[in-house]
Amino acid sequence: MASRYDYDVAVIGAGPGGYVAAIRASQLGLRTVIIEREEQLGGVCLNWGCIPSKALLRNAEVVSLIKRAADFGISFDNLTLDYSKAVARSRTVVARLTRGVSGLLRKNAIERIHGEARFIDPHSLKISVTGEIIRANNVIIATGAKPRSIPSIDIDHCLVDTSRQAIDRKETPSSVVIVGGGAIGVEFASIFHAYGVDVTIVELLPNLLPSEDKEISLQLERSFSRQGINFMTNAMVMGMTDNGHTAVVQVRSGDSDKEIECQRVLVAVGVEANSESLGLEEVGIATEKGFIRIDENMETTVSGVYAIGDVTGKLLLAHAATAQGVHAVEFICGKAPLPL
Repeated sequence: MASRYDYDVAVIGAGPGGYVAAIRASQLGLRTVIIEREEQLGGVCLNWGCIPSKALLRNAEVVSLIKRAADFGISFDNLTLDYSKAVARSRTVVARLTRGVSGLLRKNAIERIHGEARFIDPHSLKISVTGEIIRANNVIIATGAKPRSIPSIDIDHCLVDTSRQAIDRKETPSSVVIVGGGAIGVEFASIFHAYGVDVTIVELLPNLLPSEDKEISLQLERSFSRQGINFMTNAMVMGMTDNGHTAVVQVRSGDSDKEIECQRVLVAVGVEANSESLGLEEVGIATEKGFIRIDENMETTVSGVYAIGDVTGKLLLAHAATAQGVHAVEFICGKAPLPL
């Protein structure tokens, strides 16, 4: 490729889409750099999402089984549950995997730059930390997404959290209202309930897990009802009152209004793209509601610039981002990737 560029491929973001794309590019002989603004590699999925949440869910599963010990003819006294140890274990799992990602980048001779990248032109990126400008023949945007807020509740990271803060808190509240009954909301509901938290989920749509098949939603609702996990569907959060140590959440369901007092509120109403600080408008990269528009080969509206993963809003799953990253790189190399 043209020698006037510092790199054949620059990848912005080291999540499951970005680091896999960088590795594939290196494997195909492309000089590759990856730029990540966070200290940790692996993106939200590895550090603050899929991986730590699954580790906590495993702890919750063990706790739930222990509580049923009598069903198996096992009895004991003085059961104590230390949620901080569960969080510590989840962070140990995360640390091990982030080290693994770092090792893979080194093994594949991928240069790593710490900082936030912003487009100067379609082939030039300025790095916030150092002011360095790097040039690449192709750029892959893999900056992911962040938790979305709602107008009716101020996220203060004290009484009100997003999943980013909740995943790392070492103590459980006595009660929690979870706004949003999607995957993130129901995962936290299961974790908190296992540790004795009084949980109420408020979901705007008719069922929990509204993006899944209705049979799955109904099965989960039956399971939650048996466990004593409270949930309200077809319900909207209208506002919240901060009482200092507790919150009172105002909920409207049909023609009736209800107030729910709780020690903490978790807002889990979906995500929005990390696209606002990239300088997309200046270089003509089109977006829709903040998500980057791409074609079937992950190329944006600007030739040579690609986008993968959550920042595209296509399918908010880690393995989808990985597949998109491989597809984009193989297209760049002139290979004929399988259609996604």
